[in-house]
Amino acid sequence: MDPLAPLITALHSEGRLRVWSLVISVFGDLVQHRGGQISTTRLRAVLGRIGVEQNALRTALSRLTGDGWVLRDRVGRASLYRLSPQGAARFAAATTLIYAPPRQTPVARWAAVVTQDGNGAPSVRLCPADEAPGAADALVMGELVQVSPAFRAATLSPDHRAALAALARDIAALASAPRDPLDVAAARVLLVHRWRRLVLRFAEPAAELMPADSPLHDPRRAVAATYERLCPGAEDWLDSDADGLQPMPAATRPASIRFGHGLRA
Repeated sequence: MDPLAPLITALHSEGRLRVWSLVISVFGDLVQHRGGQISTTRLRAVLGRIGVEQNALRTALSRLTGDGWVLRDRVGRASLYRLSPQGAARFAAATTLIYAPPRQTPVARWAAVVTQDGNGAPSVRLCPADEAPGAADALVMGELVQVSPAFRAATLSPDHRAALAALARDIAALASAPRDPLDVAAARVLLVHRWRRLVLRFAEPAAELMPADSPLHDPRRAVAATYERLCPGAEDWLDSDADGLQPMPAATRPASIRFGHGLRA
């Protein structure tokens, strides 16, 4: 059985696939730390493993080039793509959020952040004190004494809950990491692509505020643990010359330190 089948089926069942967005996920996870350029041949290999047709990839690259996200270079008969300075700058902030490490200790100090909309109506958000925004209409910090089940339930919208459930299914399917290096690289892209879309769309509640029936109690920790298992095999594929591919340049910064791996005391 194809070890990636559950993830690939889930991706393609979510409506029309935004191949251009998947390409950006590949750049962020497989390319930027490996010299910043990827050949069309290698890009076609990893996305083809995910079920992306060549014509769809060609259209996505044309769109990304036209929109100023990527630049194309020719080296002999090969085409190489890299993020443009504009594309790299736009992705930098997202990268910090995507690969931030999980919290290592329970939250001891909390912030109640009050903001007002244009009509003066207030809204309150509860978050760890060290994650409180610099600007707020009112800010209260201190100990969290009580959280009701109703408050916990309200931390996840139906769409957020559905996105977490989809992530949980992908992580469960990857409980036994695939062995083939291309499969592992494709699995890492699929994991990061789903996680990227989730964290860029929804606020990330602290684990202490998650509802008891949340699909994942600590999503970032679950993603980080799965990513750590996929890292070596994916990097092996980037080093590989299998199927006539040119090995990618050596990593300027190891992917293995993402999510704080290798940096903890």
